[in-house]
Amino acid sequence: MLTLKELKLAKMAALKERDEVQGNVLGVLISAYQLAEIEKKAKGQEMEEADVVRILNHTLKELTDEKAMYEEGGKEKEAQDCQAQIAFVQSYLPTLMSEAEIRTVIEGLSDKSIKNVMVTFKTSYNGKADMALVNRIAREYQGK
Repeated sequence: MLTLKELKLAKMAALKERDEVQGNVLGVLISAYQLAEIEKKAKGQEMEEADVVRILNHTLKELTDEKAMYEEGGKEKEAQDCQAQIAFVQSYLPTLMSEAEIRTVIEGLSDKSIKNVMVTFKTSYNGKADMALVNRIAREYQGK
């Protein structure tokens, strides 16, 4: 699991290398991580890998939207910086399960109802599987 300490070390390295693109996105990730950590501690919980993946995915969505706005506005340099930040954030995301791996898990379930499949993946594979793909594959098993 990606930790706050690792993010801070990466930011220090980016600052030493004068890499503003990585430094900026790491600052955003650190802030989001700290905020999520405070919210979790207020509930008496600890940060989990799923929380970190959620932060990374949220940041990716924001960067993708920002890049689209720059492209619409004809600001190529800013759009390229956003693309570099997107690639950097994606490097921290865990590799998602393949379609074959998802099918194997579903086939191993005794109850292949969509509800059970989705609950299984949200609890056991949260952040490790594309839930839209899981849903599509689960629908194939209905009526079998």
